[in-house]
Amino acid sequence: MPTKPGGAPRGARTGAVGAIVALALLATAACGVGEPAAPPTVTAAPDVAVPKATPPDPVLPKPKPKPKPVVWPLNGTRTGTKKVPARPAVAVKIENSTQARPQTGLQQADIVWEQVVEGGISRYVAVYHSELPGTVGPIRSVRPMDPAIVAPMRGILAYSGGQPPFIRAVGAANVQSVTMDGGDPGFRRSGNRAAPHNVYGSVKTFAAQAGDLRATPPPAQFSYAAKAGQGSAARNDRRGRVADVRLSPAQRTVWRWKTSTKRYARYDGSTPSVSSGRQLHAKNVLLLSVKLANTKYRDPSGAPVPETQMVGSGEGVLLTRGKALAVDWSKKSTRKKLVLATRGGNPVSLDPGNLWIELVPRGSGSWRVG
Repeated sequence: MPTKPGGAPRGARTGAVGAIVALALLATAACGVGEPAAPPTVTAAPDVAVPKATPPDPVLPKPKPKPKPVVWPLNGTRTGTKKVPARPAVAVKIENSTQARPQTGLQQADIVWEQVVEGGISRYVAVYHSELPGTVGPIRSVRPMDPAIVAPMRGILAYSGGQPPFIRAVGAANVQSVTMDGGDPGFRRSGNRAAPHNVYGSVKTFAAQAGDLRATPPPAQFSYAAKAGQGSAARNDRRGRVADVRLSPAQRTVWRWKTSTKRYARYDGSTPSVSSGRQLHAKNVLLLSVKLANTKYRDPSGAPVPETQMVGSGEGVLLTRGKALAVDWSKKSTRKKLVLATRGGNPVSLDPGNLWIELVPRGSGSWRVG
């Protein structure tokens, strides 16, 4: 092989270079055997506030609504029981002539209606449900307007007797009659008074004679506020501390507000009206202007028997807590209840408590409120 002067042969130089490269590769490979790979470079992120997880609100059972208090349907006061006792309303026809005073058991009635009968004297239809007294009276005979008064309560009417057409009208109005003349239990005569002003009876005994379909509470006849002072008249501004009512030349009924008792006290003229040794009183007094017309029937003395026409409409005044409210009344039929509304047409509510209703003859009767 030819060579340059003073140098190694060309093939020898090439081999030497290759050997050196091979040795370098081997050395590099030997250095990497068994050593772990370098970890990746991580760049630290800036601090960030991470919100903590909020636990969900606990699921609580819905509070049960408070049960509404159970109230007596005919006076709006609480019964103190879980339900209204299953007994009927008992209406009793009670006399108010001078010979009948003082009466017994009137102060326990839920509602009392005062009406004009023959001769201009007045009689009561006293309705009992929240209390059933053992003795009431004096009890007298039925009159033609009584069915329309008691029919909406679908209960019992107790009376001494009456003319056959009037008695038949009670049954036609779906009211059960309990009468002394019919031999029904619960009536007695008192030896302390002369007949016919001496008939007394037990409301408890009358109620016990209710037929199966009548041994149930009566429907409410009026709307009542939940608390005293919340009735429509009580929230009115008109003064109503005295109601001087002239039902006829023979009967003047006066109601006076008593702040001490928060009730209206009743007077026959200027004489306190007394029952069972106590002056009669009312939480609510309702004056109604009604049409009075004579029927074709006469009483034993020959006087025509008048009828207060309850089906119809008219004006009135409601008194509660020394305040007065002008109202309109309407009654569509014998069996429908009487409906009260303000002169603007809004429903009327009474304060809880007993109610007296004065049926004042339109034209011949009058009232003054102040």
